[in-house]
Amino acid sequence: MTTPLYNLEILKLAASTANLRRLENPQASVEKRSPTCGSRVMIDVTLDPAGRVREVGGDVHACALGQASTALMVSHAYGHSPSDLAEAWEGLRAYLKGERLQPGNWPGLEIFEPARKHSGRHASILLAFEAAAEAALAARR
Repeated sequence: MTTPLYNLEILKLAASTANLRRLENPQASVEKRSPTCGSRVMIDVTLDPAGRVREVGGDVHACALGQASTALMVSHAYGHSPSDLAEAWEGLRAYLKGERLQPGNWPGLEIFEPARKHSGRHASILLAFEAAAEAALAARR
């Protein structure tokens, strides 16, 4: 039996982004858009003195997959470095493309296994991780 692309777990995660808000004074903000589907994610970050994520916020206008990915990124971003976020983005990208069997160490990314065969959905799933990695790197400068 195959898992549906939009399953209950994805939909619950997607719904959890309803409370996501932009930060008042972010050190950096990055917006990413998917040219394929029009999804858009804006991620704001502040870093602590050690260069790790202290606060993360944002705004997401994406399908349920993009919203679910944003929820997973936001819920686990605290305490991570820019390189951790970039590694999570690259691991998820490679997993979706079928270049690796596991999505990496970031919690919950295996939920996107059914999306691997839907390449048109990959960009939306990757937006939040790419934006967070870039924002954290920009905030560090």
